[in-house]
Amino acid sequence: MHPRCAGIDISKRDAKVAVRIVRDGQAKAKTEVRTFGSMTPHVLALRDWLVECRVTCVVMEATGDYWKQFYYLLEDAEFEVLLANPRQVRGMPGRKTDVSDAAWLAELAAVGLVQGSFVPSAPIRALRDLTRMRTHLVRERAREVQRLEKVLEDTGVKLSSVASDLTGVSSRAMLRALADGEPVEAIVDLARGALRKKMPQLADALQGRYTAHHGRLVSMLLDRIDSTEKDIAGLSARIAVEMECHRRARDLLVSIPGWSERVADVFIAETGADMAQFPTAKHLVSWTGVSPGSNESAGRVKSTRTRPGDAYLKGALGVAALAASRSKNTYFAAQYRRIASRRGPMKALVAVENSMLTAAWHMLTNDTGYVDPGADYFANLRPEQTRNRAIHQLENLGYDVTLTPLPPARVG
Repeated sequence: MHPRCAGIDISKRDAKVAVRIVRDGQAKAKTEVRTFGSMTPHVLALRDWLVECRVTCVVMEATGDYWKQFYYLLEDAEFEVLLANPRQVRGMPGRKTDVSDAAWLAELAAVGLVQGSFVPSAPIRALRDLTRMRTHLVRERAREVQRLEKVLEDTGVKLSSVASDLTGVSSRAMLRALADGEPVEAIVDLARGALRKKMPQLADALQGRYTAHHGRLVSMLLDRIDSTEKDIAGLSARIAVEMECHRRARDLLVSIPGWSERVADVFIAETGADMAQFPTAKHLVSWTGVSPGSNESAGRVKSTRTRPGDAYLKGALGVAALAASRSKNTYFAAQYRRIASRRGPMKALVAVENSMLTAAWHMLTNDTGYVDPGADYFANLRPEQTRNRAIHQLENLGYDVTLTPLPPARVG
């Protein structure tokens, strides 16, 4: 398929490049291997060499973040650039060197056995950087709050047992007062809102071995939390500006039960909101990594473990699925309860994530809002089975059940 192609094996400092050429009248391909550095001038020299060799296809593995330097500088060239999943292009065992890997990639590209991975456009990549950075900062803030609670536990101060949020207005004021050495009676009076109803419990919770040393640690942690929150707010403002061109897709996605604006932001940043990249909803579900794996041999299923996928999108979907499972009168909540009773809560959450992605694909493809099938969807799917199960449960409780159909006007 490609008489002139190239394979690139990338490392941090350099890359081995194998150019495979099949000339007219020759039965065997000729392969030339060169080494290029990973600095920008070196990659540009590689680009010129590939153009000089008149290659039509270049294949590279997704190796950490090192592939980005090469991909971004080569993607606008005259040839096609494919980013391959390392799982799909593994070389033969016993022949593992950088040179042989590059030659193997070139050979696979020549016969069309490499499927390129999804790499979004530059604006979407910039948006993805913003949402991923916000995700990291949110997680870091959660870690700082855990460190704060650990310091308080070391002092015997049980504020987190009474106040639900250690970083709330009342909790911050009380912690600052503790650091300043104020008496417990004055500190308790700083409680605001619903926390004032718990003033007797607060008086007991605030008594501990709190010293100036702990006060310095608490002050430092509160400052770090404030700084992180400021950075998160700045990123959210910038993301809101970048999302203006995706407002329609965002408005559609937030109509899905359990989906917040942040979940919709992550979905748009990771997928580009362009469902043309995924031929079907199943392709999107598989790419994300929330579909059952397929590992069968000799008629026996060895494993249905999900494959690795987009970790950031999977994390956001996990939050959305958990929120939807706790909602009322929704299809997702009914699906979660139905599967959790048989397969456990973790598999039920993955199934809900699968359904959410399927709904999102159809909504963006058809430009339509979310229509909930209803909490009674599974009950109406097989009404006789649902009726018989309910009768059986009542009979097990010692009741004699007689069913009388309702008039048509009262059904539903």
